[in-house]
Amino acid sequence: MPLASTGELVNPAAATGSAVAAFNVITLEHIEAVIAGAESAGSAVVLQVSENAVRFRYGRLLPLARAAVAAAERATVPVALHLDHVQSDDLLRQAPGAGFSSVMYDAARLPYADNLTATRAAVDWAHAQGLWIEAELGQVGGKAGQDGPGHSGGRVPDAHAPGARTDPDQARDFVAGTGVDALAVAIGSVHAMTTRTAALDHGLLKRLSAALSVPLVLHGSSGVPDDGLVEAVAGGIAKVNVGTALNAAMTGAIREFLAARPEAVDSRKYLSVGREAMAHEVTRIIGVLGRAPMMREPSDGPSPS
Repeated sequence: MPLASTGELVNPAAATGSAVAAFNVITLEHIEAVIAGAESAGSAVVLQVSENAVRFRYGRLLPLARAAVAAAERATVPVALHLDHVQSDDLLRQAPGAGFSSVMYDAARLPYADNLTATRAAVDWAHAQGLWIEAELGQVGGKAGQDGPGHSGGRVPDAHAPGARTDPDQARDFVAGTGVDALAVAIGSVHAMTTRTAALDHGLLKRLSAALSVPLVLHGSSGVPDDGLVEAVAGGIAKVNVGTALNAAMTGAIREFLAARPEAVDSRKYLSVGREAMAHEVTRIIGVLGRAPMMREPSDGPSPS
């Protein structure tokens, strides 16, 4: 099946009160697991490669991207490729040639005016290349290297600190001033959580949804309980990013396999167990998100493109 574009998946979801699951991938096993899980669920999916994942792969985007393209083209469900949390302009400019239809340009670490200026420049370039572009306003938290607006230290920002949440009025101005196609909002989720205890501010989400006409994105979704995810989609989230939940599933399955078989050395055996565990988690999460459209009527949000 030809590669889908992220906008072709997310915009209709926003218009119909549903959400697309977007999973961050690090290895070929992640890619295969996400596609297998989406095929089992009979659902379209977004494969995401983050700047951190590129850094892990010796700073080279193409090996993992080409693997993702090859796997996606053989999938029986629509699959789109998204370059996630991009801060490097050099990496941004590699996206179109590597098969990505969309980019999340992350200047949220900067003061508001600088975030707007940097994002506007990224949007102008991305739109000229036919890319759908997402940005972030507020501090989702959970990523080192961000001390909050205007800082770039090593501490992890607090997603619950004053000023961390996305302000609806500022978000409206930001979207108008940058021309972004989607906005990641800070409503209480945190990146890299290994417990599912994040409490989302659903009242704030409702206000953001009413204020904005672009699809809203939830980052840090691995730490959100199932009911919270369902309510978030019902409240206006159209793209749900998941990463840590897959890593936890893979690591847990491999750890259990090796503990029971200390003599094992064939990596194919334990990687296959980890891949299967991730695929099951993908199918499960897609099923959770599928419960949300029953909770709300279709919105007057963005029309399909």
